[in-house]
Amino acid sequence: MYDPVQLRSFLAVAQALSFTRAAARLGLRQSTVSQHVRRLEAETGRALFVRDTHSVDLTVDGEAMVTFARDILDAGDRARRHFAAGPVRGRLRLGVSDDLISTHLPRVLRDFRHRHPLVHLELTVDLSGTLHHRLDAQQLDVVFAKRLAGQDRGRLVWRDRLVWLAAPGHRLGPDEPVPLVAYPPPSISRAQALDALGAAGRAWQLACTSTSLGGLVAATRAGLGVMAHSAELVPPGLVPAPAGHRLPPLGEVEFVLLHRDSAPADTVAALAEAILTAGARTAPAS
Repeated sequence: MYDPVQLRSFLAVAQALSFTRAAARLGLRQSTVSQHVRRLEAETGRALFVRDTHSVDLTVDGEAMVTFARDILDAGDRARRHFAAGPVRGRLRLGVSDDLISTHLPRVLRDFRHRHPLVHLELTVDLSGTLHHRLDAQQLDVVFAKRLAGQDRGRLVWRDRLVWLAAPGHRLGPDEPVPLVAYPPPSISRAQALDALGAAGRAWQLACTSTSLGGLVAATRAGLGVMAHSAELVPPGLVPAPAGHRLPPLGEVEFVLLHRDSAPADTVAALAEAILTAGARTAPAS
C-alpha cells in the first residue's frame, strides 16, 4: 500500500507543477515534498515527473498515478469512516468565503452530506473578514476563508498568490488611476490591493463594489476595471492584467480552516478532514 502522505505530496506537485508551490500549499518544506515524491517513485519503480531547472511535468506514468492516488486516498477515507466508533451527528454552522463556494467546495460539501447524513449543516457565505468576526462572536462553528499572509490563526489548507485580473483586451495607461473592482470592507483582497497601490504610489478610483463574486466578475468582464483575486481561482472569462498596466504585486493569501473551541469535536473533525483532504488532492477550479 502506498503511503498516503507521499500520495498527497505527489498530488500537490501534480496540480501545481511546481515543488515550491506544492510545499507552500501543504505547509511543508520543499525538501520534504521532494523526498516524498522520490520515495513514491522508488516504490513504483517509475519516474512520475520530468523535471529541469525551469519546469516540472507529469510523465505518462505520473498521469496514471494521479487517478490511482485519488482512488487510494478516497478508499482510505471511506475505510476510516466505516470503522469509526459511531456515526457523526449534530448541528454545524459553517462559514465559507464567497470566492471558495463557487469553485471546488460544492463537491466537498455534497460528499460530506452524503457521508454524514446525521449532521445538520448550516452554510453562511460572506466576506472572509466578516466570517472571522462572526466566528469570534460565536455565530459560526467553523470557518473556511482567507487570512493575510503571515498571520498564524487557523489551520493552513493552501497558500496562493493574489493577482490582478481583467477582461481580455482591457487597456489601462501606466499613469492612469487604477479602476478598482472590489468587495467592500472588511475584504482581505481589497485591503491587500489598496495597500499595494498605496505603497507603489499608484492612484486609484473605485469602479465597482459588490458583496458577491458574481457581481465583481460581471463588472470586470464588462471592462469596468481590474480586481485582485486568487491565482488558482480565476473565474472563466478573466485573464491576468497585462504587464503594460504596471500594477504592483499583491503578495500572497492563505486559505485556512478555523473553528470555535466549544464546537462539537467529532463533527468539526469530520468536516475538517473533508476540506483538508480536498485541499491537498484537488486543485481549485479555474
